Amino acid sequence: MENNVENLRHSLSHVLAQAVLKLYPEAKLAIGPAIDNGFYYDFDLGEKTFAPEDLKVIEKEMKQIVKQNQKFSQYELSVEEAKEKLKDNAYKLELIEGLVADGEKKISFYKNEDRQGNVTFEDMCSGPHAESTGKLKAFKLNKIAGAYWRGDEKNKMLQRIYGLAFETREELADYLKMMEEAEKRDHRKLGKELGLFSFHEEAPGFPFFKPKGMVIWNELMKYWREAHERAGYGEVKTPIMMSRKLWEISGHWENYRENMYESKIDETEFAIKPMNCPGGMLMFAEELHSYRELPLRWGEVGLVHRHELSGTLAGLFRVRSFHQDDAHIFMRPDQIKDEIIGVLNLVDEMYSTFGLSYNLELSTRPEKAIGSDEAWETSTGALKEALESTGKEFVINEGDGAFYGPKIDFHVKDAIGRTWQCGTIQLDMNLPERFDLKYTDSDGTEKRPVMIHRVIYGALERFFGILVEHYAGNFPVWLAPVQVKFIAVGEGHIDKCHEWAKEMKEKGIRVSVDDSSETVGYKIRKAEKEKVPYMLVVGDKEIENNNLTVRVKGKEEQEVKKMDELVVEVLDLIKTKK
Repeated sequence: MENNVENLRHSLSHVLAQAVLKLYPEAKLAIGPAIDNGFYYDFDLGEKTFAPEDLKVIEKEMKQIVKQNQKFSQYELSVEEAKEKLKDNAYKLELIEGLVADGEKKISFYKNEDRQGNVTFEDMCSGPHAESTGKLKAFKLNKIAGAYWRGDEKNKMLQRIYGLAFETREELADYLKMMEEAEKRDHRKLGKELGLFSFHEEAPGFPFFKPKGMVIWNELMKYWREAHERAGYGEVKTPIMMSRKLWEISGHWENYRENMYESKIDETEFAIKPMNCPGGMLMFAEELHSYRELPLRWGEVGLVHRHELSGTLAGLFRVRSFHQDDAHIFMRPDQIKDEIIGVLNLVDEMYSTFGLSYNLELSTRPEKAIGSDEAWETSTGALKEALESTGKEFVINEGDGAFYGPKIDFHVKDAIGRTWQCGTIQLDMNLPERFDLKYTDSDGTEKRPVMIHRVIYGALERFFGILVEHYAGNFPVWLAPVQVKFIAVGEGHIDKCHEWAKEMKEKGIRVSVDDSSETVGYKIRKAEKEKVPYMLVVGDKEIENNNLTVRVKGKEEQEVKKMDELVVEVLDLIKTKK
């Protein structure tokens, strides 16, 4: 976020808190930061709860505060003065304790003053803010949610009010229009309507894929395998559950255990894998490799499980079990640049196939990191050189790399302009050391390989959901669960529909026949709702002339085609993935 926009959004969180306090004097304030596209504030209302209709009343009060053009100004108090001022608010007192622990001697506050200089609102805050509330013109409150204090489910559940905010009303209007379109594309809604997947209370966060959903899934996997085989990858598979010893070596037991599901077999502790990497390390370590074998590229679409809080689950976008299309590339230091370029090219090919554009981001060494300065400089330089060689623009995200190495992130852009972080390329200086991986160099000495972790789909379930929304359920022919649907005009045309459908199936086209007793209009509307790419209406004329009346999704006019002509057209769309 640009500073000006962030200041506006942060300022609006204060205006929201001010409005709520006026309408609900008993409310206790927690925190209220600026976020992407807007702001929020968390409130403790005791037994009372906000209702959706309350947002209009609160927003109206906020507009009054904006109209009054109240001035923002900062002041500081000593720790003791701040505690006395906020003695009735346990949330703020806890925040003060945190600031003191970080070495703060003074506590920053911001206040609002009306034109007469009267203080209308005060909140503990380090700022910065807009000059006055009069600058805050483009905002809208949009939802209410529950939120645990400090994100800890052991703490009290607070009520969070979210708002949208932009510099101009035009930007806000554009965003609201996009959100309206996004609601129509909601993958949870379309997934149910199209019969692709479902969720059940007996397995929260664990998706169920139906036959039509599995068609799309299998096509995604087929394409993944074809693309990776061309790029020189071998496919591997590692166990879903491995012993505690392995996760101690990898560092997950110490640093990631709260997100892992555990079990015990014959008194030995095991964990279901939250990621695929350690299994790949074991396979590489089985034998001593020669420098001539490198680079060694292994890909795995492995099922992983992670414990996510129930409140964070969101359709296919946040689940507790998912398939990650990992690949691990083991290489010599002199191969880093070429291997990174190879991954960049593969990602570009695959995203382009789905009509997804993307932005690139290079994240550099964080404050807490392992490895020497020289190693970080070499690896970061290699990533930067590889990116520059593609000619694509990228931004540098200073200090946001993984603790074990720098990384490149891919932020894909969908059909309505939303961005999603999917692919990533990470250089790892940690796991090869932890697992004592080696290869024999040309001079006969043992060396430590350099390692790349990379994903393209990311989580396959999440990528599936992104595609549902990107296409609005109108999948291209190669991905469509049903590619062609025959619609019989009457009972006398059913046999011919099945005969022609059989011919198409034998050519490798996914076909269905609507031989129900419903009207033709109803059958067409049903097929359109199912988003079938090709609808073929068969009546007396079609049988007599041995032609097909073709309705193509997205086109108003019908076409008349011969069977062979249509088969060639559909097969070409499948093969080229247009």
